[in-house]
Amino acid sequence: MRRFDRLKTILAMDPEKDCDEVYRLLSQYEFPWDFTRSLELALFRTYAVPTIGRLLDRTGEFTRCTQKRYDDTVLVLYEILIPGSERSRERALDHLNQLHWRYRISNEDYLYTLATFVVMPVRWINEFGWRELHPREIRALTAVWRRMGEGMRIEGMPETYEGFERLLDDYERERFAFDEGSRRVADSTMRLFGSWFPRPLSAPVSDATRLLMDPHLLEALELPRPPEVARRAVRLALKARGGLLRLGPPRADSKPVTPRPRSYPRGYQLDELGPDSFHRNPTRRDAPPPVRCPVPG
Repeated sequence: MRRFDRLKTILAMDPEKDCDEVYRLLSQYEFPWDFTRSLELALFRTYAVPTIGRLLDRTGEFTRCTQKRYDDTVLVLYEILIPGSERSRERALDHLNQLHWRYRISNEDYLYTLATFVVMPVRWINEFGWRELHPREIRALTAVWRRMGEGMRIEGMPETYEGFERLLDDYERERFAFDEGSRRVADSTMRLFGSWFPRPLSAPVSDATRLLMDPHLLEALELPRPPEVARRAVRLALKARGGLLRLGPPRADSKPVTPRPRSYPRGYQLDELGPDSFHRNPTRRDAPPPVRCPVPG
């Protein structure tokens, strides 16, 4: 297989009808590392919306058991986006809705969070990936996330990627603001990223997360703005990585990238995912979600 063979395969597909397969090829073979990093940074954008950051801080999940909260998010999304069957996707969506409906989350905050999942991987890959995404690939990614939004009963979703991009930028201009709870969640997440490395590197890696944050995000979280020379150096290094990958061989079909959750070294079951408080209360856990899951804004 040659470097651009998968792109040829993808361009022969229908962006809407075959969106699952396009997403699988992009996230497990073409850009697995880039998808992960871009969605990690998308988390911080949601923290900068006070209504979201305060809620995450109030639950304590991102401060008391940050690794498990991170793993649960990754795994639930994986079960929805790359399911073993349509039935397993439906079960994962039901589980996601059960986890969320207990909280008063506005439809607008759901929409914005969904927009970060749509937009941030595209922006990251087009800047740092070994190639830019084709418009048909962007249509497929948008279709995948729109379907998840429909499963979550989110209203008012844009029809196109460009619509999601406008929604994201407008929401950030209007809603980004400092909140102490949001900052606590951001600090916990940065410490988590640092904890994945040996101790001498832990603090520098944690601090380096700021190098990839947009200035208005740093301002909203009241995080120190890093030196511009360091920001440019990191971006140049990421672009150099993309250039080197472009010259190398593609990932073999036998080696898809799949989640490796630290919280579940022996494997997991879908029903295990979620906070302990969710599993301790079977009455609320097993109750059906309301007809309208997001509350009115």
